[in-house]
Amino acid sequence: MPREIPQDLREAFVESFTAMAEIVHDNAQVKGFWDTDRNFGEMVALIHSEVSEALEAHRHGNPPDDKLPDYNGVTVELADTIIRIMDLASAKRMHVAEAIIDKTRFNQGRKYRHGKSY
Repeated sequence: MPREIPQDLREAFVESFTAMAEIVHDNAQVKGFWDTDRNFGEMVALIHSEVSEALEAHRHGNPPDDKLPDYNGVTVELADTIIRIMDLASAKRMHVAEAIIDKTRFNQGRKYRHGKSY
């Protein structure tokens, strides 16, 4: 049986995710990445590129990351993916944290493997 998401966890997650997304977006602005409005397709492609970099790190044995050697490459590239999602979400005022909670609840009610073979 799936675990219930306690209300206090929901509130803490949304608050923390949103605050971190604002910090991420502020940094991207300071570094010049939002000097002009970003194209949504470009942003999604950059998110996709981070996921692809995680796959490549895994394909090459998942060595320590060259910039953050305390973490392996997959971990850092997944972090980069989330950072890019947070940047986009904050810039476009998307309620991604709330959607994560609600989508998790929805998925908890779905069939095993969502009714698919894989």
